[in-house]
Amino acid sequence: MFDMYKWITNAEKTILVFIALFTIYGVGQEMYLVLRNGAISLTDLLLLFIYAEVLGMVAGFYKSQKIPITIPIFIAITALCRLIILQGKGISTVDLIYESGAVLLLYLSALVIRWNLVQVRRDPSQPQSDE
Repeated sequence: MFDMYKWITNAEKTILVFIALFTIYGVGQEMYLVLRNGAISLTDLLLLFIYAEVLGMVAGFYKSQKIPITIPIFIAITALCRLIILQGKGISTVDLIYESGAVLLLYLSALVIRWNLVQVRRDPSQPQSDE
């Protein structure tokens, strides 16, 4: 009999392996470009940080069989900060306000999630959650 759940979870695990491999390849490309150029910029470091977070998310999945919701939020915050830096002084004021507002909104959502987890862990009557 065809087990759809098992098929989907196996597909998910396979995709995550490819994500990890492509991320490692992307890190290698970025390091090669940095070494070839002989200089590293803040945007390069932020991109490497995003790669590290993606690998951490994949590793977290294999450790706990769950992807913590805060890791993608941190990746999104880092990506938005990188975008703001890449745009430099040529960014319009409205775009800067929108992007900064998105960073603030993401930060507040991560804060609420973390606060909720602390409250759940303090209350012994609640079931334990690890995101």
